[in-house]
Order: sequence, then C-alpha cells, then structure tokens
Amino acid sequence: MAIHSYITAKHFNEEKLLMKKFTIISFLTVLMVIGIIGCAQPVAPGDTTAPTVISVIPENASTAVPINGYITATFSEAMKPATIDTTTFTVVGSTAAAGAVVLNAAGTTAIFTPSANLANNTVYTATITIGAEDAAGNALAAAYVWTFTTGALETASPAPVNLGTAGDFVLLAKSGISTTGSTAVVGDLGVSPAATSYFTGFSQALDASTQFATSSLVTGKMYAADMAPPTPAKMTTAISDMETAFTDAAGRTLPAFTELGAGDVSGLTLVPGLYKWGTGLLITTGVTLSGSATDVWIFQIAQDLTVSNGAMITLSGGALAKNVFWQVSGQTVLGTTADFKGIVLCQTAIVMSTGAVFNGRALAQTAITLDANAVTESSL
Repeated sequence: MAIHSYITAKHFNEEKLLMKKFTIISFLTVLMVIGIIGCAQPVAPGDTTAPTVISVIPENASTAVPINGYITATFSEAMKPATIDTTTFTVVGSTAAAGAVVLNAAGTTAIFTPSANLANNTVYTATITIGAEDAAGNALAAAYVWTFTTGALETASPAPVNLGTAGDFVLLAKSGISTTGSTAVVGDLGVSPAATSYFTGFSQALDASTQFATSSLVTGKMYAADMAPPTPAKMTTAISDMETAFTDAAGRTLPAFTELGAGDVSGLTLVPGLYKWGTGLLITTGVTLSGSATDVWIFQIAQDLTVSNGAMITLSGGALAKNVFWQVSGQTVLGTTADFKGIVLCQTAIVMSTGAVFNGRALAQTAITLDANAVTESSL
C-alpha cells in the first residue's frame, strides 16, 4: 500500500512539473509574439482615394480655341493606362470628335489629339468618365465635364528665328566642343571665346592660313577665337548672333499651346505654332511634327530638354528641320541612338549620347559633348 502511494505521488509530481514547464514555454511564446508584433512596421492601408482632375486645357468656358488644338486633362495622381482612352475621354460637338488619347510617361496627363480639325465656332463638351481609374484601381468619384468654344482659325505659324551668322555653323559653343568615338560631322564648327585647344577628340590640324583647322571627323572647317584674323571677329559676331537668336526665341509671346502634356509630348503629332513650358520637356518615345515646308515650330522650354534613348523626332508633310527651334533654358540631352531634328538654342550644355543622330544646328552658350554621333547641318 505504501509503495502504491509513493508511485502515485511521484506520478502526480511529474505531471505537475510538466504543467509548469508547459506554462512557462507558453508564456515565453506569447511574449515573443508580442515582441515581434511590436517591432513590426505598421502596414499601410491600400490606396482607396479616388483620383480627381486638377486642370484642363482648354480651360472651362474658353472661347476662340484653335480648331487644330489639343484637349488635355491632368489628374491628381498617376492613372492606369488601360483605362485612359477614347471611351473614357470624349470630346463632343455637334458630333463626337474622332481622335487618339495618349497618357504621358508620368501617367498624370491625358492628351486627346483630334484626327481632324474641330468644327468652326462650335461648343464642345469634353468628359472624363468614371471608367478612368488610378494605378490602384480607384475610379473618379464622378464624371468630370467641361466645355469650350472653337474659333474659326488654326494656330498661326510663327515667324522663324533669325540666326544671323550663327547659322553658318552646325555646332557652335562658347566653352568647347569635345568628342569621343567615331563621330562624323557635316558642317562648320566654332568656339569662342574658347581657343583651338578646346576642340578635344578631333585631332584637328591648323590650316596653313592659321584661320581655321580641319579634322578627319569633320566635313567642314573648325574656327576658334585664337586663330588668325579675320576669324576672331567672325567668331565674336557668331556668338553674339547666337545669343540674340536665343533671346528672340525666348521672348516670343502669345503661345498657342502652354504646358502641353505637362512637359511630356511623347507620342503626339504637333501642329506648327509657338509652344511654351514652365518646366522641362521630355520626349520618351518620339514626337511627330506635321506641317508644310514653310511652317515653323518654336518650343520655349524653361528647364531641360531630355530626349530618351532611341526616341525620334519625325518630320512629316514636308516639314523641315531648319524651321524647328528648340529654345532651352537648361541643358539638352539626347539619349543613346536618339534621332533628333531641329535647331537647338541652348543656354547651357548640349550633350549627345552614344550613337545619337542630329540633323539641324546645335548652338550652346556653354559646351557641346559628342559621343560617336552623326551630325548634319540643316539647310537655311
């Protein structure tokens, strides 16, 4: 009997010990879980805020809108591209306007480009429907509707910018022109007040007259401020004319289009006219300039002009590079293998990345950098 009591007591004590161990382990486990939860970052709730339209062009109730213009809507946040098209962005006058809708690279601005001129003196209603969604899938809370009235005219083609003697050069810079790789330039080059030594990478040779130099990379002549007369005077005049041309282009007033695409015109077809941006201008895929051989485009860009890798400027309908003026207050950067056309009047540097092709004139108030580029002057 004593033995049985001893065994029973022992068994009871072992169970009691096991229970204590279990309780301690459970308690430690709870503490560990609490610690992990306490240290973890709070999980932000998903985006449930409906996007809004914050600005439109033309503005609501605008009148005398050019019949060959664009209609744009800028949103409060990036939108889902698949939901921004001609079913969610409509323009209707006496009939619905046919056209194409492009969303800029940032996803914040939709641009409706009519496929033909709008009707004269007609009230149009533009609508962004609730089918338009932001990147998180939130739709507009309500359709956004505005109206505008067309005039009877297309946008007027501005007068071309007079380059003066700066137009004698395909590349003109104040502080230097440098190249690496197998660059090929057709046209004359000039630097001033920089000296001949600020042509770098060209292995230039001074002509016997000492008035210009030549290079195997250049089909043309190279001029610098330290060469024999009359070159110094020629270069001083060319630089002055370049600065005058920049001021002329920057000072043109009454732009036909302001802040088009919120600074991104990729994929658009642009009619002749004066365009103005208070920001930089980005071209990611390309842009088409459609007009005749006498039509003119002037682009006033307050910051940088950036043309992405492989992007192309296409001229159609007879448009000529000599009539396209890019006035850039920042720097101009052409991406790898970009295909660019027009006259660049740049207040700072012009940089052409590897393999970029340039048809026009590059006129920089600081330096020009080349890297295995094909550069050809446009006719004047």
